[in-house]
Amino acid sequence: GVAGCCAKTTTAPLDRVKILLQAHNHHYKHLGVFSTLCAVPKKEGYLGLYKGNGAMMIRIFPYGAIQFMAFDQYKKVIKKHLGISGHVHRLMAGSMAGITAVICTYPLDMVRVRLAFQVKGEHKYMGIIHAFKMIYTKEGGFSGFYRGLMPTVVGMAPYAGFSFFTFGTLKSIGLAQAPNLLGRPSLDNPDVLVLKTHVNLLCGGIAGAIAQTISYPLDVTRRRMQLGAVLPDSDKCLTMVQTLKYVYQQHGIRRGLYRGLSLNYIRCIPSQAVAFTTYELMKQFLHLN
Repeated sequence: GVAGCCAKTTTAPLDRVKILLQAHNHHYKHLGVFSTLCAVPKKEGYLGLYKGNGAMMIRIFPYGAIQFMAFDQYKKVIKKHLGISGHVHRLMAGSMAGITAVICTYPLDMVRVRLAFQVKGEHKYMGIIHAFKMIYTKEGGFSGFYRGLMPTVVGMAPYAGFSFFTFGTLKSIGLAQAPNLLGRPSLDNPDVLVLKTHVNLLCGGIAGAIAQTISYPLDVTRRRMQLGAVLPDSDKCLTMVQTLKYVYQQHGIRRGLYRGLSLNYIRCIPSQAVAFTTYELMKQFLHLN
């Protein structure tokens, strides 16, 4: 949970800009990544960069906690019951952990996206509780909170899978090939080797970059579907396939399916680096090695 919160707070302004660009907010759609980063504080103040971050923290603590815990549990189950070990079981456990965390915390993600998409002076939602009430009453009860779940689950499987897989593989290869150069004894158990902090950050960053590239078009699809009623073309984005087709036909690959990807690298690489590094440090701090 702490790992998730540290990671997301580090990159919250980039998250806000990504949502504004992905869904072509009419105030900022003519701008690029860096010009939007400059325009948001001018229009909405510096706290505008953190809009929706309260809902993000409420979501990300259970999300991070469930994801990391589920990863460890799934790894054990896959090894014990399926007899699969090595790199493949990391990929499988990571995918399953990501999907579990997403399903458990999806309504909070929905609310966070709606709050982050709002621009000062045009507020439809007054806060987290008000957004929950409005979505529930205006968008079909509980099903309204799960709009866009399918592309999220489909996108999360490769994203979380490759994220955990890449980090775990780099970690095990690094500690096996160059233990003295890359590793050090764990603070809570000198018999256990862990990666040095800067190496941890590097491995986490690489894991984030690879995972993000593979799953990004589905992230764009998810955001479009989540924003739903807020967007003028919502009737064309009712299903995952419809949304993918519509974005591709209207905006193409670079300006549509991969719009905001450069920002996502800037956002995701440090986010994953901080997440994995904090997780490894917290394991030592709580004597889990």
